[in-house]
Amino acid sequence: MTAKTASDIDQENPMREIRIEKVTVNIAVGKSGEPLEKAKKTLQQITKHTPCQRNAKRTVKDWGIRKGEPIACIVTLRGEESESFLKRALEAVGNKIPESSFDDYGNFAFGIKEHIDIPDTKYLPEIGIFGMNVNVTLERRGYRIKRRAMRTSKIGKKHTITKPEAMSFSASKLQANIVKEGEAVGETET
Repeated sequence: MTAKTASDIDQENPMREIRIEKVTVNIAVGKSGEPLEKAKKTLQQITKHTPCQRNAKRTVKDWGIRKGEPIACIVTLRGEESESFLKRALEAVGNKIPESSFDDYGNFAFGIKEHIDIPDTKYLPEIGIFGMNVNVTLERRGYRIKRRAMRTSKIGKKHTITKPEAMSFSASKLQANIVKEGEAVGETET
C-alpha cells in the first residue's frame, strides 16, 4: 500500500475543492455628480449588471469630500459570470498577477489602468476612460457556517485557503502567471 499525499486527498475530497466565491469590481471616482454617473455606465457596459454606489465614510476637506457623499461604484459577480469576467480582466493585465496581491486567506486583487484594455470593450468618447480594482474571493465548500445567521462557527485552520494554495489555483484554473516581487508587472516579454 502506498501513502497518499496531501494533493491526492484534496482531489478525492469535494470539500477541499477551491472555487471562486465572488469577484468584486470597484471604480472609485472621488466625487459625486457626472464623473460618478459615467463610471456607473462604464461598469454596467463591462459587467452587464447595475452597479451600486458607495458613500464616503468621513469628511476630507483637502479633497473636497463630505461624509455621506457618493464617491464610488461597485459590482459583485458570482457564479459562472464571475469566472468569465475574471478571465477577461486578467487578459487586460497580460495574465500577470503580482505575488504581493495575494493575502493569507486565499484572496487576491489587481488593478486595471484603463477599462478599454478588457477584451470586447468599446471606447465611448462621451464616457471616457476609467481604471478599476478587481478583487477575487476564493473559498471552499463549508464556508457558509462562518456567515450564516444562526449558530455561526469558525472555520478550521486546515480548511482555510493559504497563500500558496490560492496562487496554485489561479495559475492552474485561471492560467495566470504569478510574478515575483523583483519582476516588472506592466512589461511584456520580447
